[in-house]
Amino acid sequence: MSSARLLILFLVTLFLALPGRAQAADTAFGKWAAVVIAGDWRGSGGGATEAFDNARHDVSADLVRLGFSPANILQYSVRPERYAKDRPAKSDIRAIFAGLTKLTSGGPEGCLFYLTSHGAPQGVVVDQSILPPDILAAILDRTCGTRPTIAVISACFSGVFVPDLSAPNRMVLTAARADRTSFGCGESNRYPFFDECFLQSTPSAKDFASLAAQVRVCVAEREIKERVRPPSEPQLFIGPQLRPVLPLYAFPAPAPSP
Repeated sequence: MSSARLLILFLVTLFLALPGRAQAADTAFGKWAAVVIAGDWRGSGGGATEAFDNARHDVSADLVRLGFSPANILQYSVRPERYAKDRPAKSDIRAIFAGLTKLTSGGPEGCLFYLTSHGAPQGVVVDQSILPPDILAAILDRTCGTRPTIAVISACFSGVFVPDLSAPNRMVLTAARADRTSFGCGESNRYPFFDECFLQSTPSAKDFASLAAQVRVCVAEREIKERVRPPSEPQLFIGPQLRPVLPLYAFPAPAPSP
């Protein structure tokens, strides 16, 4: 056996021995914890937009289709009173930390963190606050720990999160480079471009790695079509422990058309 194959085998064995590992037969994410957050309600023009809450609602629904348990998904909105059917909690950094702490206290096998909002070079907007990269890294360290973790940040300048969130057991996908804006946050947009691409890509993706690749292509194509510049260039990091075992967390095949 080659040294490269031995290394991959060693990494797989090491990762499966970590706390919160997934069983090979359990690929439906049924024991994963997930939080999905709409961090703002204002559009890029200053008026109200439903884009972030539309993404929150539909990403959460898509996670259920991918095998996440509804009981293990917490949703957060800046205006929760508008969405009685979803019953999201109020978007607040401390509340999000408390919610993820409660979810992970039950010993989930993995974590997913998805936040869609406006961003700045200092971090991402969560209601009236800015969530900076080091604070989010501390939250994930304290809650998800060494479990396999997927962090998706849909916001302008969200590439600033990659250095702080990067860890061997994590995948980090952001909507833009650290020095670039993302697009589609206007008052009339149904979703930000990145979130729309995420939702469009899940039916054909095999796992989170292939999903990330498809999202990045989709965003580039959409920006060319809309003639917006400079390109946002979504960023991707996959830790060395997580990369060889991501195929074990396979997405279910789409239901056949009637």
